[in-house]
Amino acid sequence: MSITLLVMSSPGDNPTPTQGLLQEGSLGPAWTVLNGGDCIHLMHQFNAHAPNQVVLLGPVSVVTNTLGAWNGMPPCAVSWVGTQPTHEELTQLLDLGLSGWWPDTGLSAATLATGLALDGLRWQRHAALAQALGQVQGQLSDRKYVDRAKGVLAQARGLDEDEAFKLLRGAAMHTKLKIGDVSRSVIEAAAWAEALNRAGQLRMLSQRLVKLAAQRLAGVDAHRARKLQEDSEQRAQANLDFLSALPQLGAQGEALPEAVARTQAAWSILQNTLAQRKSAAVLKQADDKANALLMQAEALVSELETASGRRALNVVNLCGRQRMLAQRLAKDALLAEMLDDSARREGFAQLKSEFEAALLELELAPLSSPEIRDALKAAREEWTRLLSGLRFLDKSESRLAISRASEVLLEVFEGLTALYERSLQVIMS
Repeated sequence: MSITLLVMSSPGDNPTPTQGLLQEGSLGPAWTVLNGGDCIHLMHQFNAHAPNQVVLLGPVSVVTNTLGAWNGMPPCAVSWVGTQPTHEELTQLLDLGLSGWWPDTGLSAATLATGLALDGLRWQRHAALAQALGQVQGQLSDRKYVDRAKGVLAQARGLDEDEAFKLLRGAAMHTKLKIGDVSRSVIEAAAWAEALNRAGQLRMLSQRLVKLAAQRLAGVDAHRARKLQEDSEQRAQANLDFLSALPQLGAQGEALPEAVARTQAAWSILQNTLAQRKSAAVLKQADDKANALLMQAEALVSELETASGRRALNVVNLCGRQRMLAQRLAKDALLAEMLDDSARREGFAQLKSEFEAALLELELAPLSSPEIRDALKAAREEWTRLLSGLRFLDKSESRLAISRASEVLLEVFEGLTALYERSLQVIMS
């Protein structure tokens, strides 16, 4: 049975003629009358009776507060019988979802019943249109995400548009999800992978910049080192700008934005130090600042891994970290010889052990392809060359070999990281 909930704001007052019609039941028997009470009381009564329409009697403040309690989205038609509202009041009430207004004088029972019925029909039509609009907007949004996801897959796997769509559709069927949800997941995974890669580059760049500064001071391939240092500084700032603008940052609380800010601060300090006139003392100071940046970049990578919630991205992080270890070992090798630093020489064993362990893990990882296996083989060969150079640090040709081997390793692991980023398993994780 249809029920209309009639809310009286001031039950002790003498009713107006229109209110009298409503209270007398002249419009029919399907009425529940609620005298007075606040919005919480009305919500309780509404849940108890589940009416198809609510009629409010009283001043405009009652209507405003009631509609406001529903956050402007009433679950049924809400009509108001009261004094003539102003234009501003009527505009506000319409925005809050009021279905209709009727004067509290001069109406017959038949006229009022017809008007309230019209309010109910108007609300039903509006609700149906809103639902249809929401479905269309959802479909358009899904289409946007599907098109973007197809682009990600096409670039990653060399697929055409139809093949990429079939892959998305198959994943949706397998996971029992909407294709729009799968597409959003693909786009998010690709975005997180790129963010993790860029943060990992900052770890590598912290060590590479000091290594290149050491090469310039020692005269080891100095002209090329200068150009590479300038490029590395621009790259570090570009990565920080990218990470600072990530839309995901705002949705992850304060941890990620703070980690980016700390990394930016550490980079600014290193940048200022590197701008000073080169000397052994300045180089040692720059190395300390570089290690501070490395620590902040490591923390940022950890925060990104946690925020992404995608375990498959660990292989991207692991591969990216190899870039840093190769640069750090080459840097420490140059500084050990230039500064006659025995402590750095003693640290070679730990760095080599970390690199070897990670390289072996990558070689054994199931996430692989012919391209990845070929790149890992090249990395293994170049790593052997770098180790050979470490045995004769007192020779200039060995220091040159170490510097060049570290750059080749960087190039190889840059390519490997990109291959892992574009791997289907990572994208679809």
